[in-house]
Amino acid sequence: MTEPAAVRPVVRRATRADVPRLAATLAAAYPDYRWTSWALPEDGRTQRLSRWAELWGALVPVLAETAWVTDDVDAAAAWVAPDAPPHAADVQAVIDRDLPRVFGARQPVVLASERLGALGRPDEPHWWLHAVGTRPAARHQGLGAAVLQPVLERCDAELVPAATTVYTSTAVRWLQRSGFAVTHSTRTAVDHELPIWTLVRQPKRN
Repeated sequence: MTEPAAVRPVVRRATRADVPRLAATLAAAYPDYRWTSWALPEDGRTQRLSRWAELWGALVPVLAETAWVTDDVDAAAAWVAPDAPPHAADVQAVIDRDLPRVFGARQPVVLASERLGALGRPDEPHWWLHAVGTRPAARHQGLGAAVLQPVLERCDAELVPAATTVYTSTAVRWLQRSGFAVTHSTRTAVDHELPIWTLVRQPKRN
């Protein structure tokens, strides 16, 4: 008797109505990620993470139509497109206001570390994976990989790379299963506390 084929999760582009749950999903996914305790000051960390998830993980990519979710929004991926225009003035004003509120005194080292990680990005236009996460209760079901697929399939069709930076070897191994490869490794600026890996996925040519 043959085993039934696994049902592929339904994945769709996120809408404005998804922003609250999308933000809550990423906020629930990130507390145990090493970057979170390194980047966000301890005082008010939960609130800082929630605002980071709401603004950069949800609202900004949803407005740009570059966020994908499972149908129940238990997993989400937020991307930056290769041809992304500058943020609208009102959105940029919110970012400028909230960046210091989220990162506090950590802002300079966080931004400097992001610049270090960017050294491994492709020279040509590429999709940038800004955030991906799955609610803890929904993990180990392939949902994280599923929400990456719409962009990865587009990358293959348009022959465009995808790239990201991560801060744990576990994340490196997970992304390698989706075709990413490490192109650059370093450590966070100033304190050298965390490793940084930049990974790039070259498009698959049929």
